[in-house]
Amino acid sequence: MPTTRFAPSPTGHLHLGHALSAVFAQRASEGGSFLVRIEDIDGTRCRPEFVGSILDDLAWLGLEWQTPVRVQSEHFDDYERAVALLDGEGLTYPCFCSRSDIRRATEAPHSGGEQVYPGTCRALEVAERQDRILSGAPYAIRLDMESARARVGTLTWTDRQLGKTTARPGQFGDIVIARKETPASYHLCVTVDDAIQGVELVTRGVDLAECTHVHRLLRALLGLPEPEYWHHPLLTDDKGKKLSKRDGDETLKAMRREGTTASSILNLLAAWL
Repeated sequence: MPTTRFAPSPTGHLHLGHALSAVFAQRASEGGSFLVRIEDIDGTRCRPEFVGSILDDLAWLGLEWQTPVRVQSEHFDDYERAVALLDGEGLTYPCFCSRSDIRRATEAPHSGGEQVYPGTCRALEVAERQDRILSGAPYAIRLDMESARARVGTLTWTDRQLGKTTARPGQFGDIVIARKETPASYHLCVTVDDAIQGVELVTRGVDLAECTHVHRLLRALLGLPEPEYWHHPLLTDDKGKKLSKRDGDETLKAMRREGTTASSILNLLAAWL
């Protein structure tokens, strides 16, 4: 009876793809604990008004979850402690490069399609780093990937669908774990949150499976217990494209207004699963 979670970001209303992830997580708990977490660390895109809408849609679907709901923006101190721990181990450094700097210095993206940071600021002298920070220059905190991998050695993670996988976090380069204006990145937040909440089975879409390479490394560095994973297939449109809030795919709220019933949606998702 594992503890599972559904962790949406309040950047819009839920659509069918979100409903699939939520129902999948709830069913995967197999009578254990099902949690809901609001991932609102991105203050530029997240909106408080969407939180109520998300919880209302989940309740309408008939899902029940343990309370209280964890809201990331209420727990910055947890993430700051994790960053401090990594910094204390000499595994981080400030990076002052802009996105355009990185594009100019990078030859090819990693498998996820993003530019891999070439480590430009890794070799800066301590005095220069401090001078730039004191001058007010914007910066990110990056993980020294080579040092981090050497610290933990070979790691693996297990997925109920994909089996046992050897972690390959090096493909992502020196990842950002925090920024001057944001206490932590998605990778660090989700890793810390899952450990604090006692999540034993991480369920999410297969499009996020690649992130697990990084999360496995962070758990090892922070001394956190390792869960089991289950990455489920995505719900797609008739062209095979993943449903997305950014693309304006129809929301559960709109479907409810049009008279769609919760049972019809649950039947559709059950057939897909």
